Amino acid sequence: MSEHGHATEAPVEQIGDLEVQRISGDIQKHAALSTRSKARKQALDILFEADTMGTDPVTVLALRPTVIDNPVRPFAAELVEGVSTHRTELDAAVSECLAPGWTLRRMPRVDRVLALVGAYEILFTDVPNPTAISEAVELGGEFSTDDTPAFLNGLLTGIAEHGPFEMASPQADSQDPDEAADTAAEPETQPDCVTTDRTAPGAAADHDPQGPTEPATTEPIEAATQPPTDEDVDLVEAADDHPSDPAAE
Repeated sequence: MSEHGHATEAPVEQIGDLEVQRISGDIQKHAALSTRSKARKQALDILFEADTMGTDPVTVLALRPTVIDNPVRPFAAELVEGVSTHRTELDAAVSECLAPGWTLRRMPRVDRVLALVGAYEILFTDVPNPTAISEAVELGGEFSTDDTPAFLNGLLTGIAEHGPFEMASPQADSQDPDEAADTAAEPETQPDCVTTDRTAPGAAADHDPQGPTEPATTEPIEAATQPPTDEDVDLVEAADDHPSDPAAE
């Protein structure tokens, strides 16, 4: 639009005998977003295949064609490599925001892959969180169940609001015992994500809040020792004077 309110024509580029008008910036931006959406589909396909085969995603990525039909897009490769590199952190982030009794392995495979991709974009890239969430939700609606969009929306929103998540690193053997005791004494905090209750169904019975019940003792209780009376002494002396004869019985 010109300063006089008239629409301006897009610049014309001469290509051979053809005159081609260049697309506007808005259309270019839309094309870039469309390209990334297609790249996310490629990343989903590669990560899904790797998860199914139990193979490193980077290995599957390396076997994909790069110069023939449907080559792997750079952003797809970035997502695959990023999820593979940060898998431990991503597993922890997703697990922290799952409902009680749910684990990564219980999730449908497509949902699990999309959750990892979305979490990677949220925690490790400059992609806006709403974009990362909406893209995962859209792919979930296309390739998974009817419940997937709402599930992924809640899960990734929790990750976006409460991440990044600190990874628990194993304590070194050389740690000062006093420091280890102090660390153990501090209560473990959990992010207020989808839920803070990490108790799996049925596990509460293993941890009685009242503590274990002491069993009743079965050891015999010895009678208190009383000093002998004069009558007891007389009976003992009489028995010594007249021992029983086994042969007479």
